[in-house]
Amino acid sequence: MENDNPAAPGGAPASDNAAGLCRGDDKTTLPRGARLPINRCNLPAVILGSLTYQRHPTPLVLDGVAELHRDLFRRLDAAPAAARPQVFRDYLTVHFRLEAPEDAGLGRRRGRAKANYARAIRGWSFDADSREGAVLKGWVESRFGLLPRHHGESLADPAGDAYRRYLEMRAEGLYGTNALEAQLDLVYTYCQYELARRQPAAQHLRLYRGVNRIGEHEVLAQLAGRRQVILLNNLNSFTASRERAGEFGDYVLAADLPVPKVFFHCGLLPGVLQGEDEYLVIGGVVEVALSTV
Repeated sequence: MENDNPAAPGGAPASDNAAGLCRGDDKTTLPRGARLPINRCNLPAVILGSLTYQRHPTPLVLDGVAELHRDLFRRLDAAPAAARPQVFRDYLTVHFRLEAPEDAGLGRRRGRAKANYARAIRGWSFDADSREGAVLKGWVESRFGLLPRHHGESLADPAGDAYRRYLEMRAEGLYGTNALEAQLDLVYTYCQYELARRQPAAQHLRLYRGVNRIGEHEVLAQLAGRRQVILLNNLNSFTASRERAGEFGDYVLAADLPVPKVFFHCGLLPGVLQGEDEYLVIGGVVEVALSTV
């Protein structure tokens, strides 16, 4: 087995700015067609989706979420670690009336009333190109301004049939739900809260992704030592286990990914995501090392 260790995010030619600062040419490593001009977090897509951000991450904060749900985070602060997942589940169940959809104007006979954050994430785990996958990619697009690059087929042409089908699936997935995207806002914010509690000093996680062809991703630059700069889809599955990644392709991509780009992981809410050591990671431009299985 060949195993090329990835360089740390600073292993590529470094920015000549202090950590956390970006030059114009750093920021534009995210292609214009892969981003929106506005989003709903504290950094614009052109920065959070850039290679500089991978090297020098800072926290990503969704607009208004912590302020609107400050009571949840007070409860989490007071709860022991083992109890926090249930505190979070209970809060979402009550706040979004997940067990009483009629209170939100959704009749019990309407099947979509039961579509919630947990079902969306489970749907992704079965098929990232499903209706639930479209909802999650659409949420990333809305909140972080990163456009999806693939959903069953390339989405490079926003006027094409593939993009229209993606939009239809996203709309179908949101129809008849009770503020599903707002539920996902809390999932992301809770994930970041837990990662900060469990690993307060961590800025990056070493994660892996198995692929059959490197052409499955958009390669922006070839670097030395089998390293590449690629553009990821706006949401992606990775794993903390290189061996597990090798089960999904002939090649393994390894990267040190920013902690603030982790949307969800298998240890966050037991029973929601079944994949071993699986992480759902927000995309953008990243440096990876390629090795063969």
